[in-house]
This record gives sequence, C-alpha cells and structure tokens, in this order.
Amino acid sequence: MEEFRRTYSRLCKESGAEPQETVLQQMHQLPQGRLDLATQSLTVDTCRALGKLLQKEALLTELVLSDCMLSEEGAVLLLQGLCVNTIVRFLDLKGNNLRASGAEALAKLLRQNKSIQSLTLEWNSLGTWEEAFAAFCGALAANGALRQLDLRNNQISHKGAEELALALKSNTSLQQLDLRWNHIGLLGGRALVNCLPSNRTLWKLELAGNSIPGDILRAVEQAMDHNQDRQTAFRESQARAHVLSKEVRHLREEKSKQFLDLMETIDRQREEMVRTSKASAARVGQLQEALNERHSIINALKAKLQMAEAALALSEQKAQDLGELLATAEQEQRSLAQRQAKEHRLEQQEAAERESKLLRDLSAANEKNLLLQNQVDELERKVKSQQDQLFLTRQELTNTAAELKMRAVQAEERLELEKKRSRQSLEDAEHLRFKEVEHMTRHLEESERAMQERVQRLEAVRLSLEEELSRAKAVALSERSQAEEELIKAKNQVRLEEQQRLAHLEEKLRLLAQARDEAQSACLQQKQVVADAQARASQLGRQVEGLRRRLEELQQELSNKDQEKAAEVTRVRLELQEQNGRLQAELTAQEALKEKAAALERQLKVIASDHREALLDRESENASLREKLRLKQAEIARIRDEEAQRASFLQNAVLAYVQGSPLRTLSPQK
Repeated sequence: MEEFRRTYSRLCKESGAEPQETVLQQMHQLPQGRLDLATQSLTVDTCRALGKLLQKEALLTELVLSDCMLSEEGAVLLLQGLCVNTIVRFLDLKGNNLRASGAEALAKLLRQNKSIQSLTLEWNSLGTWEEAFAAFCGALAANGALRQLDLRNNQISHKGAEELALALKSNTSLQQLDLRWNHIGLLGGRALVNCLPSNRTLWKLELAGNSIPGDILRAVEQAMDHNQDRQTAFRESQARAHVLSKEVRHLREEKSKQFLDLMETIDRQREEMVRTSKASAARVGQLQEALNERHSIINALKAKLQMAEAALALSEQKAQDLGELLATAEQEQRSLAQRQAKEHRLEQQEAAERESKLLRDLSAANEKNLLLQNQVDELERKVKSQQDQLFLTRQELTNTAAELKMRAVQAEERLELEKKRSRQSLEDAEHLRFKEVEHMTRHLEESERAMQERVQRLEAVRLSLEEELSRAKAVALSERSQAEEELIKAKNQVRLEEQQRLAHLEEKLRLLAQARDEAQSACLQQKQVVADAQARASQLGRQVEGLRRRLEELQQELSNKDQEKAAEVTRVRLELQEQNGRLQAELTAQEALKEKAAALERQLKVIASDHREALLDRESENASLREKLRLKQAEIARIRDEEAQRASFLQNAVLAYVQGSPLRTLSPQK
C-alpha cells in the first residue's frame, strides 16, 4: 500500500492539487488488496487521481466508496478508470446519489469491464432518470461477469423494472439481485415474473418494500426455488460427469500403464533368462577352474604345513631358552633396583641435614641483621630528639626577642607618661628625668648585649648539635653499610654453598638416573627379545592354525560350491516355471481388465442415457409446471375480471340506489 500512496500523491501533484490527508491515512491503515474510503468526502481532483491510478493498479481486488458524496464529474472519472481495470472484483458505491451521468458511466463500466463480480449501488437515484437507467439495464444484459447486484433504495419505478426484466432475459451470469425498497409496484412485479422463465442463472431476487402483491412474490419465490434446484441439479450432473470421466481416464491410463509394465517385465524376464543362462555356464566353468586350482593349492599348503610344524618345534625350543634368560635378567634388575633405592635414601638424608644447617645459618644472619636495624633506628630517634631540642631553643629565642620588644614598648609608654608629668613639673624634675633616661638607656643596652650574647651561645649550641647529628648519621650510615655488606656476604656464601650442594646432588641424581636408564634399557632389550620370540612363536602357531582352517574352509567351500551349483540349477528352473506362471496370470488379469473396462464403458453409457432421460423428464415436468402456471394465471385473470365486473355492478347498483333515494333531493348541492 505504500507504493499505492506514493503514486496517488504523485498524480495529485501532477494535476496541481494537494492529496487529501484523510485518504492518505486510510491508505496507510488498510490491509493488502482492499481500499476502504467509506464516509470520506472525495474531491474531483482526488477522483481524477484515483481513476488514473485504478487504470494501472494490479493489487486491489476490493474498492469501497460508500457514502463519499461523489459529484457527477468525480463519479464519472472514477468509473472511467475502472473500465480498463481487470483486477477489482468488488465495488461498493452505496449512498453517493448517482444520477443520469453516473448511470451512463455505470453502463459503460458494465459493457467494458470483465472482472467486477459484485456491485453495490444502494441509496442512489438511478431509477429517477429513465433513459440513463435503460442504458444501464442494456449494459447489464450484455455483461457476462457480474454475479451480485444491489439496487436497494434507487427509486426504480415499474418502467425501470420492465427494463430490468428485459435485461434479465438476456443476462446469463447474474445470480443475486436486490431490489428492495423501490417503487416497482404491480406492473413491474408482473414484468419481472414474466422474465424469470427465460433466466436460468438468477437464484436470489429480493423484492420486499415495493408494493408488490403477495401472489407475485410467491411466484418469484417459486421461480427462484426452481432455478436453485436447476442449478444444484446441473452442478450435480457436472460433478458426476466429471467424476465418471476422470475415472474412465484413470482406468484407461492404468490399463495402458499395466500393459506397458507387463510388456517391460516380459522383456526383462527374457533378457534375464538369457543372461542367467550365460552367467551360469560361465560360472560353472569358473568353478571348475577354481576347483582345480584349489586342489593344487591344498597340496602346496600341506607341504608348507609340514615345514611350519618343524619350524614351530624349533621356535618353541628357542622360546624356552629365552624365558630362562628373561628370568635371570629380571632377578638382576630387582637386586639393582634395591641397591639404588638404598643409596637414594642415604642421599636424601644427607641433603636434609645440609638444608637444616643452611636454614640455621640463614636465621642467625637474619637476627644479626635485625640487631643492626634496631641500632640504626635508635640513632635515628636520637637525631630526631636533638632536632626537637634545637627547634625548642629557636622558639625560646624568638619568644625572648618578642619579650624585649614588648618591654621596649612599655618603656616608651612610661616615657610618654613621664613626659606628660614632666610638663607639669618641668622645671622641678628636669635633671631627674635626664638621669632616669640615661639609666634606662644603659639598662636597655646592657639587656640587649646580654640577649645578643645568649643568642650567640644558643647558635653555637645549635651548630654543635648539627655537627653531632651529622657525625651520628655518618656513623649510622657506615654501620648500616657494613651490616648490609656482611648480610650480602653471608647471603652470597649461603647461596654459593647451596649451589655447590645442589650441583653435587644433581650430579649424583644424573648418575643414578643414567644407571637406572641403562638398566631399564637392558631390561627392555631383554623383554623385547623375549616378546619378539614369543610373537614369532605365536605368529607361527597362528599361521599353522590359519593354514589348517584355510584347508578346512577350502574343502568346505568346494562342497558348498557343488551344492550351490546344484541349487542354482534347480533355482533357475523354478524361476523359469514361476515366470511362466506369472506371465499366464498377468495375461488372465489383462483379459479381466479389458472386460472390466468394457463393463465400465457400458455402465457409463447407461448412466448417460439415464441422465438424458432425467433431463427430459425434468424438461417435461418444467413444461407441465409452466402450463399449470399459465392456467393459474389465466384463472387468476378471469377471477380478477369477474371481481371487476362484480365491483362495477355493485358500484352501478349503489349509484342507482343513491340517485333514486329521497335523500338525494334533500341533500344540498355542492
């Protein structure tokens, strides 16, 4: 449907119009093969695009355009596109108020289109336009594809029904026609009833809501039932004829196939008999030659058997000698293995003692290393404590300097106070103030000198402490390097000793492994010699036994060949007899099949004649029913005429009674 939507959009744009969104949405949601645009208001441009699209579209089989409010031009454009379409089977144009031009377009569609089988035209106004509807009916008469037509609520009058009746007389494909809720009336109903005997395909005709009398409706129903019976009888006869023809064709094919198979089997059996006779003659010659050859082979095998028995006695003697040698070699191998196991245990004990001694030396070296490490840690702690003391001394020096500064500040403050006081008594205490100032300056100078000397002493202490710290670090580093050198020497010595011991042990192990490998190789050689001797002895025994079995087999085979030859000859004779019997049976079966085919052909002729007689009976019955229907219609017409005459007599009598009554003279004139 996506390709359908794109083509629709392209055609709309080519015609200069925008595609309708509602139509695109419906195209997107619809299933494959069905386009449902019901209740969508379609414009003329959309109808033009759809008409062009339907001329080429090969996927749609159902088109639903009910209640689309199509204009006359839009309907004509759509139907023109459908005229050349060969795929659409179902068309629904319900509720579009089609008028004269729509009816003419529908007539053209029915004349040209050969694929539409169902057409729904409910709720339109086709019957209003008599000429256009007559053209539609003429096209319906010529159409040979339509099976179902819905013309409900189309304002069809009795004239339109007469046109439909003329169309139904010529139409040979329409099976269902719905004419409910129109204005057909009595005359239209009679026209439809009169046309039904000429139409043999229509089996459903709906006429409710058309003001048609009940007897006409019953006549229509009887005609529809008759057509249904005729259709069912026709379908049954066709099915029977088809089945019978298929069965006859199948029998003929089977008969020809069986005959061909029989001829092929006869030819194959003849060829096989010739081939088996030749093969049996050649086989007998070959068997004779093989028998002669086997006699010579048996004589040669007997000589070989005697030689093999002598060789077997020698090999048994050699095997016995080799067994004694093997027993002595095994005894020597066991003693050698015991000695090697004792030496290996002693070497393992020595290696364990050396390993324990090395572990003890390694633990002593580790302890010495730990002591040296503790001494280094102690020296580092001393250095750290001296650094802390130096830091405290520096801090005390800074505190003393700060205190001196604070005292100087306080002295200056007191000096200011004295100046203030001296302003009051300047003249009285000038000399005292001068002396006090000198005393204070001297005191300050002395205190400054003392503090500088203390700072120098502290700086000298700091320098001495730093020198002592550097000397302690150098001593610690030298001691640490000496300890590390001693540790490295001890490790190297231990590693060297361990490597020497390991090399010595590996050398011993290599020598032991070499000795073990040599012993094992010697043992294996002895075993190989014994095994070879045993294998040769067993092989010679097997050869002797095989030769004996071969001799027995050859003798048995010779006797079997003689038996097979006799059995083959008897079997060939029996097969020839059986083949002759089968050929006789197949010939009899062929004769039976021929008789059966002739009987089936006779039965088919009888059935065909019965069928023709049944058809003739049905035709005579139909003719009698038509005659009865005609008599009934004549009787109904006569009864109606009599009723009309009685009604006219009654009306005349009533009029005469009314004209002659005294009430007429008293009634006022209108």
